[in-house]
Amino acid sequence: MLDQLEDGPWPSFVTGLKRLRDAKGEQYAPMMNDLMGQLNHSYENRKGYWKGGVVSVFGYGGGIIPRYSEVAEKFPESKEFHTLRVMPPPGFHYTTEILRKLCDVWEEHGSGLIALHGQSGDIMLQGCTTENTQAAFDAINELGFDLGGAGPALRTAMSCVGAARCEHSCYDEGKAHRQIINAFLDEMHRPSLPYKFKFKFSGCGNDCVNAIHRADFAVIGTWRDDIKIDQEKVKEHVATAGRKYTIDTVVNMCPTRAISLNDDDTMEIDNASCVRCMHCINVMTKALSPGDDKGVSVMIGGKRSLKVGDMMGIMIKPFIKLETQEDFDDLEEFAETCIEFFADNALEHERVGETIDRIGLPAFLEAVGVEADPNMVNHPRTSSYVRTDDFDDEAAKWFERKARDAGMTVAGE
Repeated sequence: MLDQLEDGPWPSFVTGLKRLRDAKGEQYAPMMNDLMGQLNHSYENRKGYWKGGVVSVFGYGGGIIPRYSEVAEKFPESKEFHTLRVMPPPGFHYTTEILRKLCDVWEEHGSGLIALHGQSGDIMLQGCTTENTQAAFDAINELGFDLGGAGPALRTAMSCVGAARCEHSCYDEGKAHRQIINAFLDEMHRPSLPYKFKFKFSGCGNDCVNAIHRADFAVIGTWRDDIKIDQEKVKEHVATAGRKYTIDTVVNMCPTRAISLNDDDTMEIDNASCVRCMHCINVMTKALSPGDDKGVSVMIGGKRSLKVGDMMGIMIKPFIKLETQEDFDDLEEFAETCIEFFADNALEHERVGETIDRIGLPAFLEAVGVEADPNMVNHPRTSSYVRTDDFDDEAAKWFERKARDAGMTVAGE
């Protein structure tokens, strides 16, 4: 019960709701009281009592999540408790002034309850009546904010703080985020897809916005040359933390056993075996850092449980440069190709990862115009008996493409 959730040493959302109720005064106190009453009623009966419906503002088909109470006769003041999904800026950059203005808007037109940020990436303005929805949207729109995605549409994108503050960043996440969303804004505001489609942008393999397993189109920063090593800083780390600690936390934790520590406390890395997991760099931030030849990997199809269950993104483009405007335009063009494929081929209520699982990866690659690459293999075949003539021919083609993409000759490769 709600009273029990206030017991113990940890902060309670119930206490927060009561504090919000008391601070708001008589205008919205009844709404918060009935909201908590309905929630307690749900706990007693082990059943949720919210149902959907249709609520929108002028010119928008999505962005508002309707919440109507099925027990409105018991709790009339919370019979309507709609949520406005609001798009945040790339990297979640705010000024204190704009946050205060956003709070003022929601205290005037809504319940004052705000969630920053869910896995959807949105600013969640929770608790609004149907009557106040348009006025609330008009006010946040005046501040420069727009509604995010809801329903079978392009959803609100997320990007990490990235190049603005993080030394691990491998590309301009904010620029990529902004260009992609601006290009496909109609797909967000006028839902017309079989189901949701999400973009997420992470600056490195740490994936701070959970793109690999939460985004239909994940853009992950990476590099293709060697990890940079400052041997003097390596020695300082070993001297400070200890040799055993360094071996236990860095050398032995490398997933591909690519790292070795020499007798003189210098470090060697087999970069051909490195998978850019970022663990060693995270532990030895002064000694190790990403390489200079930076770019991104594009992974398609990540999602949480639905029809097929949890899925991580499939590596579709192992490495592309993302520096010039032409590079960003190429990424936008590929994103458009993927969205169009999804719109034309997915079943209703099916994510693009499930579509690929249903039709097979080769069919998807052919549809979006991408050549097969060994990095796309999800699980290597367990039989060592392969036709070597076919294997050699395909391997030669791959090495030729790899050399061409890197601007090298086949002989050099």
